[in-house]
Amino acid sequence: MSNFKIWQLVSLLCVMSFLLGCESKEERLQQTITHTLQDASTAINTLGTALDKKQLRNANLLTEYGKVLAQQKPQLSEIAKIIAQDATSSGTLYQSLLTRYQSLKSPAPTMSSDDIINQAILLKEAASISLFNDALTDPINVLADMSDGKLARVGAISQQAEHITNNGQAAVGNQLVGNANYGEWQTDSNGTSFWVWYGVYRMLGDIVGDVEYGRWSKHRRYSYYSDYGRHRYTSYKSYKRQTELVKRTKQSYQRQGKQFTSPYAKKKAGASGLSRSSNTPSSVTRSSYSRASSSGSIRNSSSRTSRGVSRGK
Repeated sequence: MSNFKIWQLVSLLCVMSFLLGCESKEERLQQTITHTLQDASTAINTLGTALDKKQLRNANLLTEYGKVLAQQKPQLSEIAKIIAQDATSSGTLYQSLLTRYQSLKSPAPTMSSDDIINQAILLKEAASISLFNDALTDPINVLADMSDGKLARVGAISQQAEHITNNGQAAVGNQLVGNANYGEWQTDSNGTSFWVWYGVYRMLGDIVGDVEYGRWSKHRRYSYYSDYGRHRYTSYKSYKRQTELVKRTKQSYQRQGKQFTSPYAKKKAGASGLSRSSNTPSSVTRSSYSRASSSGSIRNSSSRTSRGVSRGK
């Protein structure tokens, strides 16, 4: 065989090995995506079952708080009922997990494989019983503050202690401001951003009042969502919008010669008795996306069921 033919054969084998290697890597990536989505699906279904069976302590407490507030202040019975729905699988907080899962099954073209894997991991974490139990402290504490002290806060310092810490009265309902599950920041023609509640929560606007983004960022009170749960309980698109708003507002302040600090730059004082899971950084922040996707498997992945989430109501 001539040297030329040998060189051709070697080249062909190299090309075939390269193509097979690329295909294998792509297959491993798809397997990782499938496995992470399956794990998220299992966690979400397990959480939904636990909510339906009333197995979450804070979910049961939220239900009771809603009933007590409705009796104490009949004028707030409708909003108390809406907020208390988060204690069920029909509530906004749980339904948002379902919505995010469905969006990952048909992701936007702008989402990379790494983005999909990360979001699936965050979803699995958000659906854990301990973390979801902690996330419910925000709606619980909104109802507690509305009760004028009759109901105690959970997982946070008291309203009186917060008043002293912040040298001023904490606004009722502030725990849900900035939470992408209940509303969004909208910017007017002057470039000023205000908090706008989603339809079913619009009554909270009458209680909380107008909230301007810059002032809120400077004087933000503690909330579980903003201080611990934002990575896990925010959709991919909403998180990007929040990040863009921080950047845009900072640039606007700089042009005016003013200083702006991100509302998420540091945790606010106020947490009390949260679970160990909430104090543990997300696995997404502990490992790079590339390591998660190139390994071909997911750490701590215990489920390989093909059953998908089907709890939408």
